[in-house]
Amino acid sequence: MKEFPAVNSETGAAAPRIAVILPCYNEAGAIVQTVEDFRRALPHADIYVFDNNSSDGSRELAAAAGAIVRRVSQQGKGHVVRRMFADIDADIYVMADGDATYEAAAAPRMVGAMLEDNLDMVVGSRRDEVEAAYRRGHRFGNWALTTLLKQLFGRSFTDILSGYRVFSRRFVKSFPVLSAGFEIETEISVHALELAMPVAEVVTAYGARPEGSVSKLSTYRDGFRILRTIITLYRIERPVVFFGVIAALLALLGLGLAVPLIVTYIETGLVPRFPTAILVTGLMILATLSAMCGLILDTVVRGRREVRRLAYLAFRAPADYARP
Repeated sequence: MKEFPAVNSETGAAAPRIAVILPCYNEAGAIVQTVEDFRRALPHADIYVFDNNSSDGSRELAAAAGAIVRRVSQQGKGHVVRRMFADIDADIYVMADGDATYEAAAAPRMVGAMLEDNLDMVVGSRRDEVEAAYRRGHRFGNWALTTLLKQLFGRSFTDILSGYRVFSRRFVKSFPVLSAGFEIETEISVHALELAMPVAEVVTAYGARPEGSVSKLSTYRDGFRILRTIITLYRIERPVVFFGVIAALLALLGLGLAVPLIVTYIETGLVPRFPTAILVTGLMILATLSAMCGLILDTVVRGRREVRRLAYLAFRAPADYARP
């Protein structure tokens, strides 16, 4: 993967306004280190910590470390990201988790990549330094979603679930956050792929949490969320395929039940099993309705994509941050 040079932080007034935005929920063991690491990496950036009802003093520790602390009362990372994107005004947004697992030192390279190639999103692709840092179940979920997105959009990322990303202003202000929880990373990736935005990945280190910091992820619970996300993606982004499969299954079931009736009718001229005949009729009607729903929703999806694209084009490109 191409390595980009670090952005020069000593460019004076012409430098882009950079905001480091950190979701935080009970990260007392790691939030101070995270804030300090990003302060060293991006000394001229504003560092925001959005606390999500922490009960372990994370909010006070972040403020003491020099971060600008905001509180989000609605529980869930999706709600936090929605507030961050709505409230913060900047040219470039650097988002990471408050658990000190992401490599803050890579942030200048990621910002440099964005400005050099005028990108809208740069993903920090995780290279795990410690096996325990990236559990096997999460690896599988990452692979499943990556494969799905490649099938849907013809391209994807190597680390679809990474929470370490750099965004342009036009990405942030055109992104209607709908997720409530950890599936927000998938929604972010889909937004970029759906609008065919210029994006890139930069390999970054990914380490274990500091002692005293506990992961909020659950392999099984988040595994079901991933499965639900996969089904939802198919339904929303490929309604013709999704509803077409349902229509085909209903039609096959109806035809399977109809064959004996047709054979009996040919032989005797009678239809002795009226309940089965009524069921077959209902199944074929449902199959037709499902197919029509897919076609109609495909038009809706196209219109929604056009509206998002127009909202995206209303903002200037990342490298034009100095333009009024």
